[in-house]
Amino acid sequence: MEGLRKLEQVQRTILLMQSRGIINSSNNNADSDRFLANFILLLLQPCGVLDMDTKCQLISEHLANISVVFLEEALLLLGVEGNAQIENAAPLHCDDKAGCSVLQTDSEDMALVGLDAMQRANSTLEDFCRSYFMFHEMDVTQPQSIFRYLPMLSFTESYIYQLDRLNEKLPYFSTSGGFPVLERGSDVMQEANRSWSVKFVELFRTNPFGPLVVPLAHHGLLTERSNLLLTFFLEGKKGAKACPLSLVILSVLYGFRIREEFRSGEEYWALERKLCCSLTSKKEISLEDVMRAIHLKSFDFRVLNLLLYQLRGEKVNELHMEFLSVSEFLVEVSDDLFDYEDDVLENNFNILRMFVGIYGASTAPAMLAKCITDDEEKYEHLLKSLDSKLSMNYQKRCEEATKEGGKIIGPSLGTWSIPPVIEDEDLYRSEFINSKSSVVPPG
Repeated sequence: MEGLRKLEQVQRTILLMQSRGIINSSNNNADSDRFLANFILLLLQPCGVLDMDTKCQLISEHLANISVVFLEEALLLLGVEGNAQIENAAPLHCDDKAGCSVLQTDSEDMALVGLDAMQRANSTLEDFCRSYFMFHEMDVTQPQSIFRYLPMLSFTESYIYQLDRLNEKLPYFSTSGGFPVLERGSDVMQEANRSWSVKFVELFRTNPFGPLVVPLAHHGLLTERSNLLLTFFLEGKKGAKACPLSLVILSVLYGFRIREEFRSGEEYWALERKLCCSLTSKKEISLEDVMRAIHLKSFDFRVLNLLLYQLRGEKVNELHMEFLSVSEFLVEVSDDLFDYEDDVLENNFNILRMFVGIYGASTAPAMLAKCITDDEEKYEHLLKSLDSKLSMNYQKRCEEATKEGGKIIGPSLGTWSIPPVIEDEDLYRSEFINSKSSVVPPG
């Protein structure tokens, strides 16, 4: 009964605000209306000797200092109790059954991942476990080594992959009015995904990693909670004494580096859109932008690697990070060569496409080959600096990946194969579309 009484108060407050023109009844934003109604009801609650004028003055005086960062820190300090209050807050009504399901939420602050994104990210996670676990002295053949850290790694990579797919579609939204379909299913599911996609488009243009930061920070993996722990430790507050100062400082530093990689991801996506648009509109392309983009492209692997260091409470091995950075570059180039034709069709960032745009079809392969050779030399030099057993295991892993995927991903695995260059991409796409449309479906 108490719950029904509170809901009735909220609804009556919403109607009152609508009648006074404070909110617009045509906006149809139940969450915003409910939030404002609860805020009004809070102001009406008696609080000592404070009258209405004093309450309004306090709000006016302090509201500007209450930022999103402050609220996130407050949420972390409240811990499980604060989260429980948020999770248990039920909406007043729901006009869309799909929107009321467990597959969708109206909370724009929550990181959401679709099944399709998780499935597509799975191969990346497998490659990460098989290629990077050895740098943490972890045995990938032991299930406990994988499943102990898999939820956090999988959630993070799936969210990043979802954003990456959305970034590839963004250039088409403004012209076509279309929205990405994150998962296949019934009409109800499609409508839910469309609503979800609209939110993601807006989120991507403002703060794409914001929702991911909240759960990572809540688990002590980013700077907010780490900074709080450090402050508590230095001030001798209860709750931080059990955590060694060295681990607290490492947590702060790792959180900062993960945030830097998030910024790298945003920069890469912006460069990808810029370069692909420039290429299709026959505008000049900067080699500096292209090289910057290809080096930023593996930011998700670095995020996962830093998270694994953080989760295990270990210090980052800078030699390993440097070696893997060079290896990541070679892997990305290899993937781009393997996916070249598909990337042309879908107008995705691809280093060979960009080199053709810069140097022309005849010179691009030679310039790319020189770029590969330069990084191979760095790779070989750093490979010799690794522990001999680690070096041997990593080379073995490269050989396995080559046999499984048919890709050249390392300098010791044979010669590189640069596919035939597509000089006229518009013609190539047109011929591909015509060839698909000319196929008569069976039956």
